[in-house]
Amino acid sequence: SAPGDSHNTDGIHIGRSTGVNVLNTDIATGDDCVSLSDGSRQVLIQNVNCGPGHGISIGSLGKYKEEEPVEGITVKGCTLKGTTNGVRIKTWPNEPGTITVNDMKFEDITMDNVQNPVIIDQEYCPNNQCSKGTPSKVKISKVSIKGIKGTSATKEGIILACSSGVPCEGVEIGDVTLTYNGAPVTATCTNVKPTITGKAPACGEAATDTKESDSTTDKKSSDSATDKKSSDSATDKKESTDKKAKQ
Repeated sequence: SAPGDSHNTDGIHIGRSTGVNVLNTDIATGDDCVSLSDGSRQVLIQNVNCGPGHGISIGSLGKYKEEEPVEGITVKGCTLKGTTNGVRIKTWPNEPGTITVNDMKFEDITMDNVQNPVIIDQEYCPNNQCSKGTPSKVKISKVSIKGIKGTSATKEGIILACSSGVPCEGVEIGDVTLTYNGAPVTATCTNVKPTITGKAPACGEAATDTKESDSTTDKKSSDSATDKKSSDSATDKKESTDKKAKQ
């Protein structure tokens, strides 16, 4: 436990470690409740209550050339309250690190007035004291974001700001029912094409049910086909009339 305005007071920091479980824990701090640096593998964070603080973060990564990959991280059944971020992956731009971040699961998480509930930030640059001239070289793949509910303190509940040099791959978003002032949150996506399932915000939109979206698409396709038939019919009729006129 530490005040929300206390600097560099990470609750639990994990790095270069395999098979670590953080379970049934209450953390209040002025920095990340749990942070995972390079070389973290097969880590489970479950039933953690976080707040105040900066959320549960993977990174920052990519600042140093000799870093090790991060893989197999699961954050599940956690509650974040009044934090500046929810679950986050952060990597540095314009730095030499070329590691991979693979197999991340953020599932069944409750947000209570969290500013950035879900965020991938590959332009991490605290206090703007770095250059963004070269995109991050850290490759992020196979990320599952599912069962995220509660309230956001910002309209953009999901921010996926991936690297233009090595775009994110295999990102899945499903059953995200976050609200901001009573309305569904929106999602913004850069250099990534996530797969959306269930009720979740598509990139640039508020949360919608994908089935409804498909239905709308089907209707548009049907209308388009009908319009084409009508157009073809009108064309055939005109050609027939022109032919008779010539005869």
